[in-house]
Amino acid sequence: MRKEHQNEDDTLILDELALCQGDARIDIAVVNGSMSGYEIKSESDTLERLPKQSDTYNRVFDTVTIFTASRFIEEIEDIIPNWWGITKAEMEEEGIVHFFQHRIPEQNPNVDPFAITQLLWKEEALSILKERDLHKGYLSKPRQVLWKVIAESLELNDLKNEVRNKLKARTKWRVH
Repeated sequence: MRKEHQNEDDTLILDELALCQGDARIDIAVVNGSMSGYEIKSESDTLERLPKQSDTYNRVFDTVTIFTASRFIEEIEDIIPNWWGITKAEMEEEGIVHFFQHRIPEQNPNVDPFAITQLLWKEEALSILKERDLHKGYLSKPRQVLWKVIAESLELNDLKNEVRNKLKARTKWRVH
C-alpha cells in the first residue's frame, strides 16, 4: 500500500485510525479520492473481534481489504460482506511474504454519513458548517450535534469530499 501511494501528494496513509469514537481501529486507512481500509489478520491473530470490526468499517469506508493467512479465508468469508476484498498472505521459509488476491474489493453500498462525520474534529465540523452558512445556533454545541447536522445537510458525495479534505489538511494528528 505504502509503495503504491508513496508518490501521490494527495494521498494520506494512516495507521491505526480510530473509527466511530473508538468502536474499532482499522490497521491502515488510505485517504485520497476515496477512503479505503485495510485490516490485517496474521497467523497469530484470532477472528474474535472481526464481526464488530466489520460492522464499524462497513459504516465508514468506500472499500475494505483484509490481508490474512490462508487458514482464515473460509471463516472470514462467512463474517465479512461480499464487497470486501481478500488478500492471502503466505510466508516462505526465508521469511519472504507473498500476497495473492483472493477477492477484489468492490464499492461499499451502504456507508453511514454520521459515521463518516465522526472522523471530524469539532473545529473541522464547525468550519464545514460555516463554509455552508449552516453554523447559526451551533457554535457552542457539542460535536455530536455538529456531526448530525452535517450528516443530514450534505449530499453523501459532498460529505465524503469534505471529510477527506479535512483529514488530508490536518497538520497535527492526536497521538493515542
